[in-house]
Amino acid sequence: MGRKALAVAALIAVTAVTATGCTGAAAPKGESAAAASDPGSVSGTITVLTHRTDLVQNGTLKNYAAEFNKVYPKVTVKFDALTDYEGEVKIRMNTANYGDVLMIPNAIAKKDYPSFFASLGSATELGKKYRFTDKANVGGKVYGLATVGNADGFVYNKSVWKKAGITSWPTSPEQFLAGLRAIKAKTDAVPYYTNFKDQWPVTAGTASIGSVSCDAQANDKLATSTAPWAAGSDLNVIDTLLYDVVHDKLIEKDPTTTNWENSKGMIARGEIATMQLGSWAISQMQNAAKTAGTNPDDIGFMPFPAQTNGKFCSMLSSDYQDAVSIHSKNKPAARAWVDWFTDKSGFAQNEGSIPTLKSGALPATLKPFEDNGVNMLERSEAKSSQVNAIDNAAEIGLAKPDYRQKLVDMARGVQGGSLKDYFADLDKKWSSQAAKSAGS
Repeated sequence: MGRKALAVAALIAVTAVTATGCTGAAAPKGESAAAASDPGSVSGTITVLTHRTDLVQNGTLKNYAAEFNKVYPKVTVKFDALTDYEGEVKIRMNTANYGDVLMIPNAIAKKDYPSFFASLGSATELGKKYRFTDKANVGGKVYGLATVGNADGFVYNKSVWKKAGITSWPTSPEQFLAGLRAIKAKTDAVPYYTNFKDQWPVTAGTASIGSVSCDAQANDKLATSTAPWAAGSDLNVIDTLLYDVVHDKLIEKDPTTTNWENSKGMIARGEIATMQLGSWAISQMQNAAKTAGTNPDDIGFMPFPAQTNGKFCSMLSSDYQDAVSIHSKNKPAARAWVDWFTDKSGFAQNEGSIPTLKSGALPATLKPFEDNGVNMLERSEAKSSQVNAIDNAAEIGLAKPDYRQKLVDMARGVQGGSLKDYFADLDKKWSSQAAKSAGS
């Protein structure tokens, strides 16, 4: 299954839906879903909306529900798996019928969370226990807990890189490019696979904002920046690297024919060397290696090729946040599921992801990051609302594929324009909207 929804959600929300005119707004704001003190007293049937159609089809979520019932025997959990999660839930949220537990869609503006979701508690208290709480913090209350977290970086085939003579991670964009050139010269693998046709993978670079500068507040600073693509900035470095990789013909022959599902087997078999994806993808590629009969250990994960004070940095960002519908008739049962799934299910470890629970261990897939001293920083989302508003008004779409697909097309010569002029145009659009935001 593709992880379009997850990849986009680990980044920046791109559209806004206000509560005005929606049935969801009819519920009183400020309702809460308190944590249960006595599991035996919690009962009822709840519907959990999910985009993980694969986990419903193969029975994995049913197994989680069975484990949940060992603690909460009087609660019945039903799953509603949606292929087009964002599109379908956005429509449902014009009514009061959008399940009991759901992942907060990107289409809902942060300021409107209290109109649609029950408060899970104070940001101060929940922030002591969980990562990523500022992602759903509105007015000091948290309205969702992250299903998992992800680190940014590149999935790569270690065997292919080794054949090209490279056994250590590149420490700069120049070294990264040199590595890809060596792969092209010494192996039959595609050095870098864009997954251009499926669109969503080209947004992965946005998750690296902060990794270049080793600044957990880098994304927040976009709210007051007048030139996000200025020379040396995170976005300049990230997008210049992508442009150079494409311009130097280090990618697949025709980006318009890429295939996400096929790419998993291709990197597992050593036909692809590198893809920019979040850490969630590691386990998927390792599973593809098992299916292909190749060595899962050949699948590695490297940080963005930049260092600060001799150290790599990687941003840890929230995936979707589980929330309780403000219209749920069984809020205690819904909250019980959210708490159990976050604290006890082991889902993050099973998925090779970063647990929301601060006391939870990092997945084995990120052990190389720990062993090599990669500085993993939780990305601040304190000003995400302002950043999203500027991004939407500027019509750039940091989490949409369009602006990077244009960059790729420029780099491969099918669209005119220079990178310098493109960055200047993006800065102009951003700064004009940032100025309006500051004056409002």
